[in-house]
Amino acid sequence: MEHPPEPSPARWKNLPTWLLTQTANHAHRLVSDGFAAADARGYHYRILATLDEFGPASQATLGRRSGIHVSDIVATINELADHDLVDRAPDPTDRRRNVITLTTPGKRQLRRLEKQLAHSQEELLDPLSPAERQQLTGLLSKLLEHHNQRTGYPDEPLR
Repeated sequence: MEHPPEPSPARWKNLPTWLLTQTANHAHRLVSDGFAAADARGYHYRILATLDEFGPASQATLGRRSGIHVSDIVATINELADHDLVDRAPDPTDRRRNVITLTTPGKRQLRRLEKQLAHSQEELLDPLSPAERQQLTGLLSKLLEHHNQRTGYPDEPLR
């Protein structure tokens, strides 16, 4: 005897929190898969992009600027240095600190990751028109800014 299909629970399916969480899961998967295809992780992109934007920096400054926790920054820099994507050298003004610099191969890797990230963004936002994409981005930015101000968090990304 066949049972009729179970009705789908609908009570939560239109809640903004549910929709944001499910969409964030898809976004995270798309970005992670894209970076993995380029033999990288999100932390790699954030370090390379921060160095490209702000120039050489100490590990501590780089951690603050990229929003990567101090417990993860050294391992991430080690991974990048092992692939010659960054250079780590003693700070001439304070030999106890290291200064991290983006290398030429690091710049090339950053460009690859930016292309991959653009593809992931495109795939995620595919069903939206350009105007809808702009509207969505504006609304999400407004929500994030509001909650960051309420909680005292800066623009710190989640791990």
